[in-house]
Amino acid sequence: MNSSEIVPESARGSATGYRPAATRPFYWSVRREVWENRSIYIAPLIVAVVELFGFFISTIGLPERRHAVLLLGPEKARAGIEAPYDIAAIMLILTAFVVGLFYCLDALHGERRDRSILFWKSLPVSDLTTVLSKAIIPLALLPLIAFVIVIATQLVMLLWTSGVLIAHGMSSASTWTTIPWIQNWVVLIYGLVAMALWHAPIYGWALLVSGCVRRATFLWAALPPLAIAIFEKITFNTSYVSDLLKERVFGFAPNAFDFGGHRGMAVDSFIQFTPGRYLSTPSLWIGLIFAAAFVIAAIRLRRYRGPL
Repeated sequence: MNSSEIVPESARGSATGYRPAATRPFYWSVRREVWENRSIYIAPLIVAVVELFGFFISTIGLPERRHAVLLLGPEKARAGIEAPYDIAAIMLILTAFVVGLFYCLDALHGERRDRSILFWKSLPVSDLTTVLSKAIIPLALLPLIAFVIVIATQLVMLLWTSGVLIAHGMSSASTWTTIPWIQNWVVLIYGLVAMALWHAPIYGWALLVSGCVRRATFLWAALPPLAIAIFEKITFNTSYVSDLLKERVFGFAPNAFDFGGHRGMAVDSFIQFTPGRYLSTPSLWIGLIFAAAFVIAAIRLRRYRGPL
């Protein structure tokens, strides 16, 4: 063969315009988490199905109730019509939080328990990429899944309600026009983002516990802060730790929304948004700092942890 016919592989690829595709390890690590943890979307779907089943049963006698609630005035009528849709959204949001918490508790412990950590560590994927791909699930992916399922559930409820009312000779316009759907969905996005950021240290702590204990991850995650709170109450008769824990779980709502400052207005009005107060709350940034510290510690732990 003539030496002029020998072309390096890289030069040949350049000549044909071929470029090897990027491996995108973070993207595929996130995909792996979704493939291996189907409860991320199956659990909210099951809750949505149960909610829809209960809602379908509750629409027995709906025309009479709708006629009565429309006589109460615009604000009370909206509250009565909107209540089932708000309850469905709240239940799915709480489900997403619980799923995210238990996912984090098993994220690093599960691969050590089934010894798959040996295989994953043999791949050219860093511990940083692996742990961050797990942390992004409760912080971004689960809120997105919850948002989509909430909208789908509410649309099914809306269509079913319209069908029931039309079948009984009533107009379905009261449901379509009374509730500001687009506005509510914007409020939902804002609330999910605020909730995810506020709960970041909880998820980070769960990841850290998942990476360092050998068994009973839930007990190891829950007992130390509870024990400290009980010790403080018995010893000093104070409740600073318990108040701190309560604020970390529920404190996002009063900081991200102003529920009491606009009486007579719907709680999901845009004027209820307080992003400035939320972003200026020291607890938010302190929590994010702790969340980052927990994730960094989980990354370092994974470097030295083997199978159980």
